[in-house]
Amino acid sequence: MRNELLTHIQAEFPIVQRPFELLGQKLGCSQEEALRLYKELKEQDIIRQTSAIFDTRSLGYRSSLVAFKVSDPEAAAPFINSHPGVSHNYERDHEFNLWFTLAVEPDSALGLEGTVELMAQKVGAQEFLILPTKKMFKIKVQLDMTGKGAKKEKVHHKKKKSFELQPHHKQLIKELQEDIEPIEEPFAGVVQRLGIGYDELARLAKELQDGGYMRRFASILRHRKAGFSANAMVVWSVDEERAEEIGQKVAAFKAVSHCYLRPTYPNWPYPLFSMIHGRSKEEVEEVVADIAKEIEPKDFRYLYSTKEFKKQRIKYFSEQFKEWERRYG
Repeated sequence: MRNELLTHIQAEFPIVQRPFELLGQKLGCSQEEALRLYKELKEQDIIRQTSAIFDTRSLGYRSSLVAFKVSDPEAAAPFINSHPGVSHNYERDHEFNLWFTLAVEPDSALGLEGTVELMAQKVGAQEFLILPTKKMFKIKVQLDMTGKGAKKEKVHHKKKKSFELQPHHKQLIKELQEDIEPIEEPFAGVVQRLGIGYDELARLAKELQDGGYMRRFASILRHRKAGFSANAMVVWSVDEERAEEIGQKVAAFKAVSHCYLRPTYPNWPYPLFSMIHGRSKEEVEEVVADIAKEIEPKDFRYLYSTKEFKKQRIKYFSEQFKEWERRYG
């Protein structure tokens, strides 16, 4: 039942008055048993967070993967981590040894490039790469806890019903980006603070999802504690004219959680990025071998993380962004 619960809540955590009652029905157990199991997994730190997963670009933020070449990643990491738009920051086994994701507000005074340049100056980066997403083929961090799934899956991209975000949407985003409490009615505080009912909460959340602002409301796991002890960023050198076709093939592998097309540079010939997860290094490398056989790249390489410096959700529409720019810009 443990793995079935984790599988359900990675796909979707229900935004209803009593979500554990609904989860219990799906699992064939009581609300109390589903809640007890959730609390246990949370205490074991297997469930990292349960909250909304928003689309940075749709919310108007500019974002990019950034790679720095620094002499001492550990010394550079604290300043990089201080920016509220840095959600992930890792040391990786490459001459570009510090890799982080950065998002800046729509009205940022520094802008994305200016923020990267300031960071590079502050930490003494010898070189850097700005690698924004040119095309997203897949972003779906859902670990196969049951081991019953096929090696491949269909990747669906929903059509968005775009609309302009209103103040009440932004208030809801601020609420839904927070981790839920493991209680019978985890959204009670949200409906009370917003002055709405549960039906309206569900309707507005669906509206954000249909508009492409929210990908889903779900649980994110700590991979290693959930049994997936290996993951690698694998970058592929492929012909630009075939990049879209190849990206779709790579994204179809279930072990691939992220797949993007990014820019190339004279010193960086890898336009296709993928994140691959497995229960062991051998399992990851087996998937990579299967992908390489299918797409026949010109070259590829593993970028294993050697140290995690930061991994947390961005708090959107937060004053922290302006405070950081006032302090350092």
